[in-house]
Amino acid sequence: MTTPIQPRLTQVFRFVRCSYADGVAELAYAFDNGEELVERVRFPGAPAVPPAYAAAFERALQLLHLVAGVSYYKAGVPPRIEVAGGPLDDGTADLLDALYLHGLAEFAYRNGLDLRGRIAFPRGAAAAAPAPALNLPKRTLVPIGGGKDSLVAVEAIKSAGGAATAVWVGNSELIAACAARTGLPTLNIQRELAPQLFDLNRLGAWNGHIPVTAVNSAILALAAILYGFDSIAFANERSASAATLEYEGQQVNHQWSKGYAFEQLLGDWLHAQVAADLDYFSLLRPYSELAVTRAFAKLTPYFDAFSSCNRNFRILGPKPADRWCGQCPKCHFVFLALAPFLPKPRLLQIFGRNLLDDDSQAAGFDALLEYQDHKPFECVGEGAEARAAMYALSQRPEWQEDALVARFRSEILPQLDVSALALEPWLQPSPEQRIPVRLRGALDFFA
Repeated sequence: MTTPIQPRLTQVFRFVRCSYADGVAELAYAFDNGEELVERVRFPGAPAVPPAYAAAFERALQLLHLVAGVSYYKAGVPPRIEVAGGPLDDGTADLLDALYLHGLAEFAYRNGLDLRGRIAFPRGAAAAAPAPALNLPKRTLVPIGGGKDSLVAVEAIKSAGGAATAVWVGNSELIAACAARTGLPTLNIQRELAPQLFDLNRLGAWNGHIPVTAVNSAILALAAILYGFDSIAFANERSASAATLEYEGQQVNHQWSKGYAFEQLLGDWLHAQVAADLDYFSLLRPYSELAVTRAFAKLTPYFDAFSSCNRNFRILGPKPADRWCGQCPKCHFVFLALAPFLPKPRLLQIFGRNLLDDDSQAAGFDALLEYQDHKPFECVGEGAEARAAMYALSQRPEWQEDALVARFRSEILPQLDVSALALEPWLQPSPEQRIPVRLRGALDFFA
C-alpha cells in the first residue's frame, strides 16, 4: 500500500509521461517518488491521426501534458520541476513559466504564497525546426461556455458564413443545451482529473483557482489537429486583460489565461511548433464586456438557455435551482451590463428578480464598481465599465427608484467624475486582436 504523501512537504513535481490511443490522452504526474496521478482526456469518435499530422499531434500532446499539470502542481508547489524526456526549448519554457506564474497568481495571493523565483521549468534543449503549414481544413472550433460571450462569437462567425463546430469540455447539461441551440455541429470532450487529486486535498494540499482556460486551450489545440480545424476561436473580450488587483508588486488577474498576453504566447507557440496554419485567437478581443453585451441583447433565441452564473459549473458542491443564483459576481455583472441594452421587463424575466432593487446585494455591486473594494475574482468587466453602466441606469426614470440605483445616485455618484462615466467609449472596438483574415468579416456583426 502506498504511503500517503504530504503535498506541501514535497520537493519535486514530475511530468512523468503522456500517451494517446483510441481517442484517449493519458497524462501522468507525480510528486517526489509518489504514485502517479493520471488524468485522461477523451475525444469522442476520434479518427486516426493522419500521418502528415503525426509530428504536430505529438507536439500538441506534449503541450497538453505540460499545461494540464498546473492542476496538480498547485497541490504542493514544490521547489523543483522535472520533465520526462529532459529540458525544454526556451520558447516552451517561457510559455510555461509565464502560465504557471501569472495563471496561479490569484491562487498564490489567496494562500499567502509568492511563486516568483519558484517556478522554473527545465530549459536548454535546442529550438525545434519551424512547424510547416498542414493545409488544415478551413473550419473553426468555437468553445461554448454557456454564457453570453461564446454565443455572440458563434453568431458572429455564422453571420460571416464560416464553417464552425461548437465544442466544450466536461459534462454540463446547461452548456450542452446552449451548444444545441446554436444549430452548429457539436463536439463534447471529457476531461477526467486524477482521482488522487481530491485525496491530496483532504491531506492538506494547497488549493485554489487555476488557469482553466489555458488547459481547455491546450485540449482544443490537440482536437484541432485530430479532427482537422485550422482555427480555435475563443470568446475572451479585452476586459479580460485587466488585472483584478496588485499584490506585493505583482499584477493578479483572475482571467490571465483569457487575456491578450496569454493569447499571444500560445498563438505564437502553436504557429512555431505545431502548425503554421493553426490559428488560436479570441474573436471578441477588440471589444469590451459592454460592447459584447450590447451584441448579445439582440440574440433573443438564447435568452432562456444561457447562464453566466459560475455556480452552475462547480465540480463539487450545490448548484442553483435555476440558471441564475442571483448572489454571485457573475450574476451581478451580467444583470448590470445587460440593463442598459434591454427593456427592463425583459431583463427581469431572464433573471426572475430585480437584483438592483435588493439592499442586501449592495456589497456585491460595490465590488463591481470598485467602490470600497477591489474587483471580484471572477470573469467580470472592469470597474470603469460597471460604473458607466450604473451611471446610464441612474439617468433613466424606470431604474432611478430601485434601491441600489438610488443609492448610487445619492452616495457614490457625487464622488465620481461624471465626464468619465459615458457609455459610448466602451462600445468602440480596439485594434488589439489576432483574428485571421478569413474570419475578419465576422467583426461586421458588431457594427
